[in-house]
Amino acid sequence: MPQSSLRQSPASFRERLAGAIHASRTAMASRDSLRGFGVSAAAGVFLALIGAFGTDAAPVGLRVAYWVGLCLAGAVVGTMVTHLIGREGRADARPWLYGGLTVIGITLPFTAVVWLVTELTFHGPPRPQTLSLYLGPVFIVTTGMTALNFLVQRRPVETHAAPVGTTIVRFLERLPSKLRGAELYAVEAEDHYLRLHTSRGQDLILMRLSDAVAELEGIEGAQTHRSWWVAKGAVEDARRGDGRAVLTLKSGVEAPVSRAYAKALRETGWF
Repeated sequence: MPQSSLRQSPASFRERLAGAIHASRTAMASRDSLRGFGVSAAAGVFLALIGAFGTDAAPVGLRVAYWVGLCLAGAVVGTMVTHLIGREGRADARPWLYGGLTVIGITLPFTAVVWLVTELTFHGPPRPQTLSLYLGPVFIVTTGMTALNFLVQRRPVETHAAPVGTTIVRFLERLPSKLRGAELYAVEAEDHYLRLHTSRGQDLILMRLSDAVAELEGIEGAQTHRSWWVAKGAVEDARRGDGRAVLTLKSGVEAPVSRAYAKALRETGWF
């Protein structure tokens, strides 16, 4: 192997690592990340108050400092890990894969941090033989925190209008013959099928919603619910009640907006 290739690989990793460190710093200024750090701090206070994992014998002040500090440190490590593994395309389309990679990526290095901090805080000089005992608790807490932050920061998958004269939207080619040329209002998942809501009526096709959304690029729209994608131009009215939002389409059909997506859609002017 040429010597130049050996030199380029470490440099590439260093660039990605530097990018991850930069991301962990700049993320603290973003609203979504601040919300994530807030969740981490709140979780730390909760773990301190219940004296999780045998810390109940310590004074409350020490427990709060210990748990909040670790949870916030874990949030910083998590930001770096998600940047390294690449969040784009995983968090929404493949949440289990993304979540699993995130948990593993945080647990392995962070176990050493938790071991060191815990030993110094509660036991004195670190005991190397106890390192493996921390793996399970760190995995449990990391899994819970990853799930919480995913729910809090989850954003709808959006599609965007194509510039005039560009290639036709791939998904429209899948419309049954009786719906060809119709305006697409929404796509609703029903078991293994998709119900198409259009200006010429409805029909079913066999397809997954995640695959359909990928092919809907070219039409401005977004997922409003785990089972619904809606074209923004098809929305005629929106109403809120009992903490939920409902979009009324041109056909009169009502599309639900889940709490997970409501805030992001509201911020982008859907209702």
